[in-house]
Amino acid sequence: MKFWYTLFPLTVFSQAAFAYSQQDIQLLSESDYWHTLGHYQQGMTGSYQSLVDSEAFFISEQGKNNPFAELTATVAGFEQEAETLNGQPADDSLSCRYPARFHWLNDKLNANWPQPVCPQQTVWKQTLNPKGLTLVFPTAFMNSPSSMFGHTLLRVDAKDQTRHRELVAFAINFAATPEADDNAFLYAAKGMFGQYPGTFTVMPYYRKVREYNDLESRDIWEYVIDLKEDEVQQVLRHLWEMNGVEFDYYFIDENCSYQLLALLEAGREGLDLTSGFDLQAIPSETVKVLKEQGLIKAPEYRASFGTRLMHYAAQLDDQQLQAARDAMAGQYPETGTLAERAATLEMAYEWMNFEFYDQALPREEYAPKLQQLLLARSKLKTSSPFSEPVRPSKSPEEGHGSSRFGLGYRYSNHHEDQALLEYRIAYHDLLDNAGGYIPGAQISFFDLQLGIDQSGDVDLNQFYFIDAMSLAPDYRVFDSLSWNIRVGYDRQPGRTELNGRYFVQGGYGKSWGDANRLHAYSLVSTELNYFDAQGENLNLGMGLESGVVWQASDVHKLALSGQGLYQWDQMRWRTEAKASWHWALNPQFGLRTEAGYHQWQTDEFSSMLRLFMYL
Repeated sequence: MKFWYTLFPLTVFSQAAFAYSQQDIQLLSESDYWHTLGHYQQGMTGSYQSLVDSEAFFISEQGKNNPFAELTATVAGFEQEAETLNGQPADDSLSCRYPARFHWLNDKLNANWPQPVCPQQTVWKQTLNPKGLTLVFPTAFMNSPSSMFGHTLLRVDAKDQTRHRELVAFAINFAATPEADDNAFLYAAKGMFGQYPGTFTVMPYYRKVREYNDLESRDIWEYVIDLKEDEVQQVLRHLWEMNGVEFDYYFIDENCSYQLLALLEAGREGLDLTSGFDLQAIPSETVKVLKEQGLIKAPEYRASFGTRLMHYAAQLDDQQLQAARDAMAGQYPETGTLAERAATLEMAYEWMNFEFYDQALPREEYAPKLQQLLLARSKLKTSSPFSEPVRPSKSPEEGHGSSRFGLGYRYSNHHEDQALLEYRIAYHDLLDNAGGYIPGAQISFFDLQLGIDQSGDVDLNQFYFIDAMSLAPDYRVFDSLSWNIRVGYDRQPGRTELNGRYFVQGGYGKSWGDANRLHAYSLVSTELNYFDAQGENLNLGMGLESGVVWQASDVHKLALSGQGLYQWDQMRWRTEAKASWHWALNPQFGLRTEAGYHQWQTDEFSSMLRLFMYL
């Protein structure tokens, strides 16, 4: 059938009855919008290839790599159906299977094809009842490799929707489909290299809020998208075309955020949202693109379970928190003012509800307890004594750029001074300006530093494939584990020169304090090293890593850190300590100074001054 759809236009296009020619088809096949509908990307040689990896998506056998062949086959199919179906119900017809193509081509070619009757699609649209779209941004979840940069999805806003009915709307999600038995390491590794299929799904919005806001305690930002109703309809027509279609899913670039931008491009001809994401598509950066093109308004903020719980607990003293814990055990307050008893019961409910989701407690045991707490609270005729969580000063799209370029100078007491050239693909470290990012969290990905000495020799000082830390402090109402992982290459002080090492390091521990102001951490750490130096080679190190981070003001951040790891094969310690100060000059530039001490085969004192530009 695909073969005949390809040949069919050779006869029909030559007939004078049609208002379009072969040249018209050629021009349309070269248009950006046709490339949007086919998800085509142009390579360095000028050839095209679609990101779609499902053969069934293409009508032409050459469709994946030939936009003209695919458009020719599409028009041929629509022409044939216009003559044979005559507007009869046909869910399996091409015009029902590709409604976005049909709508666009019918208009561009003035074809006057009869509108198809598609019962399944009609019921689907009636269920969605669409009027608008909202981009939903759940912030980063550091305990999941696929969500460490955050996530985005779309909410379909119904015509009769209000703020109180948003949870019963539908959500459009794009996600990878991993193997059931893959662990977190395999999940991250396969996701880096596109080994999972990614698909679009439509589901009730409350399910995603429950997953992100409740189960994972991720704050949610909601951005209304400025698309007209007919443009929203075209987006949904293209979404229908994506039913069952698979893409190779890459965590860094061709991910949820990239594919949602590609979907939104179908809503308006001439809309370009994806062309700037050749290396990475960080969710916060994709939100910035929508803002730059005037497509989003100021977001609504939806605080997570964990955020609400910490905010409520901050308004109670230790005695009141203990009373709430007693209420969770069934000992409801009998004394105190009406407001105090209401606060105890509300805190007990929020606390138990958080633990119910966070620890996956048995529903049959805890659902009745939660219901009893609500019943007891309803008998107290007074308003809530708690204020609502404060909206963060910056939303995610207002933070610094995720890529970073740096110039600097390094002084060493034992080795040659160097000019420094740095580049980081993504995304944020502990000293970067925290506005718009998760406090106490770091994900530094593909972080490269080159050193150039006075002789013009260039050294690779460091290359961190990933340097991630999650330093969520313990709090009065829940305990949190802190952790870090580093994988990469750097140079350590040898007897006569800096010696390179490849390493993997990871640690677990605790953090204390307030991640928005002053907090400290201590981790039990293990590392596996491979040194370039002759005779050193592979060895194992174990020890401690600790530090203090102080957010002195909105633009100034200081840190002290140190680690000592005993190298078992070498029977010696590898230690380092450093003091750092970061000054955020503005959202695009930062100045950082650092003084450090490193000891391995010899001692080295060094200092660095670097100017960063965030892109």
